[in-house]
Amino acid sequence: MLPRQGTAADPAGDSAAARAAMVARLEADGDLGPGPVREALLALPREVLMPQAYVRRSAADEMPPRWELLDWAEPDDREELLAVLHGGQSVLIQHDGEPLLGRPRRGRSGGGMTSMSTVMSLTSSLLEELALRQGHRVLDIGTGAGVTTAVACHVCGDQTVVTLDRDPHVTEAARARLGALGYGPTLVSGNGEHGWPQQAPYDRILITYALPYVPQACVDQLAPGGRLLVHVTTSSPSWPALAVVTRKPDGRLQAQLRAVEYAHRAGHGMNRLYLSAAFRQRIAAGCAEESEARAFRSVQAPPPDEARGFWLALDALHPGLVRHWGAGGLVSAHLAAAPGCLPTRTALVPGASPPAAHATSGAKFTRPPHVGGPPARPRSTTSLSKKAGNSA
Repeated sequence: MLPRQGTAADPAGDSAAARAAMVARLEADGDLGPGPVREALLALPREVLMPQAYVRRSAADEMPPRWELLDWAEPDDREELLAVLHGGQSVLIQHDGEPLLGRPRRGRSGGGMTSMSTVMSLTSSLLEELALRQGHRVLDIGTGAGVTTAVACHVCGDQTVVTLDRDPHVTEAARARLGALGYGPTLVSGNGEHGWPQQAPYDRILITYALPYVPQACVDQLAPGGRLLVHVTTSSPSWPALAVVTRKPDGRLQAQLRAVEYAHRAGHGMNRLYLSAAFRQRIAAGCAEESEARAFRSVQAPPPDEARGFWLALDALHPGLVRHWGAGGLVSAHLAAAPGCLPTRTALVPGASPPAAHATSGAKFTRPPHVGGPPARPRSTTSLSKKAGNSA
């Protein structure tokens, strides 16, 4: 049972108009089609699930970062909050693991965001791929704001939906807010990689954060005819993949690893490469130090950025690749000097032009110096430099 919609002049009416605009944009972009997911998104008042959300008030590289918490209970916040909730970007809902219920409306400085609602285009496309149907038993791992759980409840019925999050504060808030929509799924806290065997098997499993592998326990909890979706990634955020695992009616498993452009945020505790503003500037200016950079040339053009399978495979073979869109060539970063970074990570950073030497060209990628000696000097039209970093 969803709250009634008001006229266009009241907050509920403004929310309905914002939802309609969001759905129309998703349809125009090809991320949503006619069917039950579309109907659920049109009916779902996002401000009930996310009555508070953070907006960043500091510049991209300003440290420490500053955020402001918008609150639906404050009339002056509603217009901006509606734009945040329906604008298509990730919605930031938790700072430094704080409780979500009863928070004061004030600014935050430093720390980081620990829970968010995923970019809606990504969420809607995954929900479409799940092909949810009435009566499906669903396990949603990574509750967050509860958007995917609410859609699953709307489509499948809340008695067959389980949602799990590692943070009890997130679970507590989701229980209250889903309850306000009239939904009563099973909400639990725990390690998502273990799934939730108590109510297995499931017809659909969605993991809403990226992992370096597909959890075996979740695969084991798939029912015959079931489907599991999870983004798989390395230490790099640049070349992710979507793993689609299905269990045939006879119990056999079939899996596909698909290179994709966008993916969920990495899960808790997973190290990610990060290029500092200072190093990005040195790359763009072409003034990386001799200890950081080596240049080489190639006679063969690299594959295009759209050849995502190639870059996914290259990242798997040479872990630590990361894209820096502002660079003019290929950069390998040994990021050891960056604050809080792991010195054992390496990154290749292609620029805005076609990024790297083709695998079948004369160029040969070698391991970084700390693994197997200094890299060779292959022929390539791109430049190679070294430095290092960890997650943003």
